[in-house]
Amino acid sequence: MPGTFIPSNYLPIIIICIFATIIGLSPLLIGSLLRPRRSYRQKLLPYESGNEPIGEPRYKFSVKFYIVAMLFVVFDVEAVFLYPWAVAYDKLGIFGFVEMMMFIFILLIGYIYAWEKGALDWE
Repeated sequence: MPGTFIPSNYLPIIIICIFATIIGLSPLLIGSLLRPRRSYRQKLLPYESGNEPIGEPRYKFSVKFYIVAMLFVVFDVEAVFLYPWAVAYDKLGIFGFVEMMMFIFILLIGYIYAWEKGALDWE
């Protein structure tokens, strides 16, 4: 029969996909059928760690917050690069050492620049 042939190698994958879909959707279906549908004022309030919400939900953060967050990401990435370098240090030799010192020097210049511009001052 043309067009109905399914290679036997794909049959276990199809069975797993069907099984995973059933397992993923069944809790959602069961939850939607069994949950209570009563809504009341207290239930519809926004939740803020058990406290009553105060003020507008769309509070504008200071630009300093975003700058500090970006600096944190930059220096966190530095730490991610330092670990594999330290593990493979003995295989890299002097070339790896010089390259890492250049990398750290460039980051140090950026850190000093941010410090001088006041990006790390929290007011």
